[in-house]
Amino acid sequence: MTATEGKGPGVGGWGPGAGRRALGVRGRARTPARGVFAAACLVAVAVLLQLPGGARGPQAPGRVPQRIVSIVPSATEVLFAIGAGPRVAAVGSFERFPPEVERLPRVGALLDPDVERILSLRPDLVVVYASQTDLRAQLGRAGIPVYVYTHGSLADITAGMRDLGARLGLAAQAESAAAAVERDLAAVRASVAGLPRPRALLVIGREPRALRAITVSGGVGFLHDLLDLAGADNAFGDVPRESTMAATEAILARRPDVIIELHYDERATERDADLERLAWKALPGVPAVKNGRVHVLYGGAFVVPGPRVVLTARAFARLLHGVRSGIPSSGTASAPGAGIPDLTPVT
Repeated sequence: MTATEGKGPGVGGWGPGAGRRALGVRGRARTPARGVFAAACLVAVAVLLQLPGGARGPQAPGRVPQRIVSIVPSATEVLFAIGAGPRVAAVGSFERFPPEVERLPRVGALLDPDVERILSLRPDLVVVYASQTDLRAQLGRAGIPVYVYTHGSLADITAGMRDLGARLGLAAQAESAAAAVERDLAAVRASVAGLPRPRALLVIGREPRALRAITVSGGVGFLHDLLDLAGADNAFGDVPRESTMAATEAILARRPDVIIELHYDERATERDADLERLAWKALPGVPAVKNGRVHVLYGGAFVVPGPRVVLTARAFARLLHGVRSGIPSSGTASAPGAGIPDLTPVT
């Protein structure tokens, strides 16, 4: 059996409740069991950003925006990284970083933007997803400029940082921040150069504590690029998609040397990680399982395609090769990595 195409939240394939979380519906605190589905939802959002027809860049040239609403988590991180944090008036339902966003109003997410509240905040720029055509039309009728934040590859992240910085009159700050990310990523790549490249399976969603509805990284997108940069060959790198559903038969056939799972939950414990790893004992023939190389990473930094991808690259390099790839670049407080501790994964 071969891998099949992945499905988005609410379409099926990622378990009950996935669509509800994608809508930004809040309830009691997520349990670790829910965290894996949230990770899949955020990766699905990253995929949706790349739908055809979404052009990056200024949509309505004019004065420099001073009151910004962003409902794109990665764009929100970029805004703070390039020094535009004080201009952010509201954010989307999924924003958790930087800590300053906790005090800001929430205005919905990908599928449930609160247009009335956005309009009440009187923004002079709203950062939206490429696929939010209805929202863009409503904002256009209200005379509010929009910025469509898109990305695909790892390189697109820093390109987007520069482009957004130019739109906000912060070109120099954005250039400094983007260059810092690129330097740090280059350091990770150099640290693993010449080392044997294991075959790695990057899991971005599955049913909790069971090998069902497994979603993995395909051969396109920033997660695939991060695996490659950290010195691994993607086990599903031949699949020309950002994500794909993978049957256990397909995983057995591809024989990954290392398995890395990404979970969005920020409050996981060693016990949670142990229980998730235990599920892989059902596939003892997989080299990664046989050799004890199944790793679980918890935290939003691993699934949000923003300036913190440097931390993800370092974590991958440590798990794949046991190397520590330097420290954050020095520079201004707005530089990605400045003041952000290196991640200690629960593995």
